[in-house]
Amino acid sequence: MELIGREEEQKTFKHCLQATESKLIVVYGRRRVGKTFLIRKYFAAKLRFEIAGLYKGNMKDQLTHFGHTLIKSGYYNAAITKPNTWMQAFELLGQYLNSLQDKQKKAILIDELPWFDTPRSKFLMAFEHFWNEYCTKRNDLLVVICGSAASWMIKKILKNKGGLHNRVAEKIRLRPFNLYETEKFLKQKGIQWSRYDIAQLYLTTGGIPFYLDAVRKGESVIQFVDRACFQENGVLINEYTELFESLYDHSVHHHTVVTELAKVKKGLNRDQIINKTKLPSGGTLTKVLDELEKSGFINLTTPYQMNKNGVLYQLDDFFTLFYFKYMITGSKDRWLKKVQLPTWRSWAGLAFEHLCFAHIRQIKRALGLEVIESEISTWSINEVEGGAQIDLIIDRADHVINICEIKFSTSEYRIDKVLAANLRNKLARFATVPINKKKSLSLTMITTFGILDNEYYKELVQSEVTLDDLFER
Repeated sequence: MELIGREEEQKTFKHCLQATESKLIVVYGRRRVGKTFLIRKYFAAKLRFEIAGLYKGNMKDQLTHFGHTLIKSGYYNAAITKPNTWMQAFELLGQYLNSLQDKQKKAILIDELPWFDTPRSKFLMAFEHFWNEYCTKRNDLLVVICGSAASWMIKKILKNKGGLHNRVAEKIRLRPFNLYETEKFLKQKGIQWSRYDIAQLYLTTGGIPFYLDAVRKGESVIQFVDRACFQENGVLINEYTELFESLYDHSVHHHTVVTELAKVKKGLNRDQIINKTKLPSGGTLTKVLDELEKSGFINLTTPYQMNKNGVLYQLDDFFTLFYFKYMITGSKDRWLKKVQLPTWRSWAGLAFEHLCFAHIRQIKRALGLEVIESEISTWSINEVEGGAQIDLIIDRADHVINICEIKFSTSEYRIDKVLAANLRNKLARFATVPINKKKSLSLTMITTFGILDNEYYKELVQSEVTLDDLFER
């Protein structure tokens, strides 16, 4: 397959290839997001050595694997001199690179780097020495280190206080595909789905290339979800458990936090998480939250006009949200039956909100706000009388606030009398916030297929965004 998207990442790689000195590049991101594929595809023949750490392998396993990989790469001396320490392993790698006579840039990929760093192995010390004492003395090397355990990569590499301090030339956090890239990926596989069907798929899997690649030509989105998530041997049946076990040493804490976040719509603050999970409020919880955020499973949101103490932790991974809603129940019903229930429509509405937040750039472009500085937030007031909540707020530097109402539907959406009253209440209550008296409020509707033009539409709606807008590049 050809590379889909990743334009900025490719520009970074090109810049490093054109450099007159060796470069150390860090690539991190959620597991299954396509890190290895991107690196292999871009560097192709320039990739002269590639190795990935062994999941749960001990030091001896990793060193044996390293030696065998050198042999497969063409350095047969590694069969004679087998490495017993990481210093010896990287010395052999240097000897192999010395044997390559061409003057072209040579890329080295060390994938799943955290898995090499087993207890008391001194792997990181040896890698630091290899970079500083060997690579920096050459001008033809690009060393790409990669890992799904994002928090480890940030703490041990990007924030390294030792031999790698300020040595990283470029850092790339690879994110899931957006809708535009997802559509392009599926078309390359010969899958011709409507944008509504692609959106349904996105609500289930997000833009994770590994999941998208499991879609088979000729099947519907409902058939795919049923096969992958609910049938025996489905590719995603055990995905949640495998994800967490492979990323975190003590995944039970991460699972506990995610389980509680999956129960609420708008997220929990730190005190609420402590109360619900019973985890200690010190370093353990801080580490768990940081690892979940850096790995792309949760995000941090700050409600409108709240300070940093009001930050909410929100479950943000589409597949994990789907897993907790449908897969964890163990129901034997076919997905075709589940998707026809009213509960699915309610869940899809919530997931569509997450989809919109994942495409803020496209929403701003559709509204002509690309060059206008703005802040994104949500808002709610929990009074019994006149309570209200706003799905998305775009607070603009030009003294206008877009109040965005997000609605998922299977056809053109109709604003009826009840919804119109609800929208008026939201605008009225939000207008009472002191700072808002200086700004104009503009109601924006974000829907799948647009809004029916009726009296309430004419009265209330100032602008609208549709699913097609979210598919823009």
